[in-house]
Amino acid sequence: MFLHCCYWQLVRNGREEQDPGGRWHGYLGRHVLAESARLGHPTFALVRDAAPSDPAKAQLLKSFQESGVTLIQGDLHDHGSLVRAVKAADVVISTLGALQIADQTPLIAAIKEAGNVKRFFPSEFGPDVERTGAVEPARSIFAGKAAIHRAVEASGVPYTYVVAGYFAGYGLPTIGQVLSPALPTDKAVVLGDGNTRVVFVDEVDIATYTVLAADDPRAANKTLYIRPPANTLSHNQLLALWEKKTGKTFERVYVPEDDVLKQIQESPVPLNIVLAVAHAAYIKGEQAGFEIDPSSGVDATELYPDVKYTTVDEYLNRLL
Repeated sequence: MFLHCCYWQLVRNGREEQDPGGRWHGYLGRHVLAESARLGHPTFALVRDAAPSDPAKAQLLKSFQESGVTLIQGDLHDHGSLVRAVKAADVVISTLGALQIADQTPLIAAIKEAGNVKRFFPSEFGPDVERTGAVEPARSIFAGKAAIHRAVEASGVPYTYVVAGYFAGYGLPTIGQVLSPALPTDKAVVLGDGNTRVVFVDEVDIATYTVLAADDPRAANKTLYIRPPANTLSHNQLLALWEKKTGKTFERVYVPEDDVLKQIQESPVPLNIVLAVAHAAYIKGEQAGFEIDPSSGVDATELYPDVKYTTVDEYLNRLL
């Protein structure tokens, strides 16, 4: 019998403030909330202000409530409010942005004190921070996430870490280009030789797999790797797929690794972080091509073969 657990989600009022990784606070969180509610789970969202004056924030919270989500007012820096919020749930999912990774320390303390949480998902959803050789400044960000892993494990709270490569909405609208903000017109900029495979996952699919794993004992105290086979492809393959769809041919401009490393050193925040992450994925191949250790990790598509995830091919059709 399927147990409907209570969930709550750190959203930070859907605050649209860009973090160094180029993602938005609340960006993935809204998808996790929607999927949790859609799949029938009592779902709670921790917010600092349940009635914000900003119309966009207010509308976002209203949309949460209309989907069946209950708002709980609290703050990461108010221990009492965190403990009260945690006691309303037995699964806690955090989607805090890169600037707030360390803020999960008081959350872990509240979870430990509450004593009722059966699973905690710290903010991950990107590269595997336990097996990365990323250069600075991404290295320090990933080290911060790894430090949260150690804190979670030391607390004794059951956990699941979610690794999902690139958000499709972040990597595909430029057809994999990191140094261009738009679709290619006549040229496409490729880091390295373009033959290294990377992983792209639609944000809704990340949310679906996360919610499914939340009460699955097979994912307890393990890393959930979301790397759909159809979405694991090289930049050259991605460009070839786009060329086939558009009937156009794009000149490839290949950027050697040494030039990428130089740009990382010379670029300001957040481009230097974005490039460092891309270097690890597009050149070093950290997202694909490795075997999952069954003692510490599980493959989401193998655990949930009935999930019809959005393929890269299908996603690109949205861009035509």
